[in-house]
Order: sequence, then structure tokens, then C-alpha cells
Amino acid sequence: MTEVGDTVAALKGIPTKADLKFQLEQNVVTVDFTKLNGDKRVMTCTLREDMKPRATKTDTMSQKAVREISDAVVSVWDVNAKGWRSFRYDRINAVNIVEEYEQSWYNSVDTDT
Repeated sequence: MTEVGDTVAALKGIPTKADLKFQLEQNVVTVDFTKLNGDKRVMTCTLREDMKPRATKTDTMSQKAVREISDAVVSVWDVNAKGWRSFRYDRINAVNIVEEYEQSWYNSVDTDT
């Protein structure tokens, strides 16, 4: 990301795009954003391997290469709708980690190894 992009993210109080991707890969987050039509939306989403479906040939959005075509768009797994959704990074208003999923992740780790 550029220095300008980092500054904009800091001013908006949101993670940089790289930090957001990392948060999505490690956690479930709520993303508050404004849709292109002006509607406000809050989505609970993730990119955690244990929560998103495996990639298939028939579901092109499940394929990482397809999801990363546009640098302006963030594609995620919506845990409530149970489907792939996307939003524009520049339209994000807020990002928060969902603690109940974070706790269940740590509680499900096998300690008998």
C-alpha cells in the first residue's frame, strides 16, 4: 500500500488493506461499509481456512485467483449469509474483530498433541 493509502487508513481508523487481509485470514470480523448505492451495511465475514468452503471449479468465487482480480475490491466469506460477498476497500467505515469466534477458535485447539 502507498504512504497515502496508509495515511487514509489511519485517518479513517481502519486497518490498511494488507492488515485487513491478515485480520480476515486469522479472525471473523465485522466490516461496516457504504455500498455503491449509498446504503450502509455491516457484514460479518472471514477468510479463515476452517470457516470458508474449499475451492471448487464450479464456484469461481471460491478460487483465490478470481477473488483477487481487482485490487479495489475485497472478497470475503459472509458467515451469516454463508456465501461469497465483496465490498470496495475505499468504502469501509469500520472494522472490528468478533470475539465470540476468536474465543471458539482458541477453545477448539487440540492440546493433546
